[in-house]
Amino acid sequence: MNVPALRSHNTALVLDLLRGAGEGGISRLELAERTGLTPQAVSKITARLRADGLAAEAGHRASTGGKPRTVLRLVPSAAHAVGVHLDRDELTVLLADLAGAPVALRRRPLDLGAGAGPVLDAVTEEVRGLLGECDGGDGGGAGARTVLGAGGPGGLGAAVLGVGVAMPGPLDHRAGVPGRVTGFPEWAGHPVRDELARRLGLPVVLDKDTNAAALGLALRPGAPGSFAYVHLGTGLGAGLVLGGAPLRGDRTGAGELGHQTVQLDGPPCGCGGRGCLEALCLAAVARGERAGAARVLGVGAANLVRLLDIDQVLLGGRAVLAAPEVFADGVREVLTGLGLTTPVGVVAERDAVAEGAAWLTLAPVFGAETGRLHGLYGGEPTERR
Repeated sequence: MNVPALRSHNTALVLDLLRGAGEGGISRLELAERTGLTPQAVSKITARLRADGLAAEAGHRASTGGKPRTVLRLVPSAAHAVGVHLDRDELTVLLADLAGAPVALRRRPLDLGAGAGPVLDAVTEEVRGLLGECDGGDGGGAGARTVLGAGGPGGLGAAVLGVGVAMPGPLDHRAGVPGRVTGFPEWAGHPVRDELARRLGLPVVLDKDTNAAALGLALRPGAPGSFAYVHLGTGLGAGLVLGGAPLRGDRTGAGELGHQTVQLDGPPCGCGGRGCLEALCLAAVARGERAGAARVLGVGAANLVRLLDIDQVLLGGRAVLAAPEVFADGVREVLTGLGLTTPVGVVAERDAVAEGAAWLTLAPVFGAETGRLHGLYGGEPTERR
């Protein structure tokens, strides 16, 4: 497979439309009309995609004149990406197909405080193990494997485009280096991206856990143009999407919702501050006061709504999924009490961060829909033409 060719603008336009068309497919004429490319250019691109196994015929469609049109569809099993969620106490490694659907995963307990060496040893072992299992080997590794969907990938035999790694921040996604991770300052400055790329022999992208989840959610059909993904698990943070693209800030510092000060001279937080939203939320969860934690979370969500005028608030993370209705109702009640009508929803998938991490690698392949997203992950932002 010609992986560099997948990154080209025109190929990305076509691939993105194939992805959006689903199993029903789309004709070459429709591809030309919707991309603005010439029919000859579309024919060349689709011929190359078919030769690489990325596209296939999906039948024929009646034409208004002449012979029926051949319809093409994306072949999701033609390529895969790995998503890694490096949490404070757990490691999840997930394999996704070209359309972003998870097909297999491994999970194991982890202590982020054990240091970069042992933790990256575990990541390397689990990624190799998962790829080995899915390619027909025994895989090895210590994680518990789960095959998702209809039998999993059934032997990769196809390109693995890369590995996306999502971990707590702060970090620098461009340099692939974590900062002083809250509670784990020993990670500051460690070349996580480059070390894993060397170990695995694959391209690696590093981003914050909440940014990765927000990216995956932004690429779902029907996603709102602006939303906040609020994640409450072992920590608290937000992934922000504005105008269809994740907002990171120049230093990947956007979305640090958990470290808003909401109580002056409040309890100390692992970030060094006092009265932070994260400290108050996690303390309430630890006491079993989920309704109280939800109200605190609602205060943070209201701040985001009033500051950014977003279309929706989406809640996720381990703590939220333990009582989704309690958290959704609590946040909604705070917003309503302040006269804010922004809808509140829950992301039900436990592995939304790992799925989003896989999209860190997949997103540039579909640069048409993700225009500005493509610019964030390599090269200049693209525009339709």
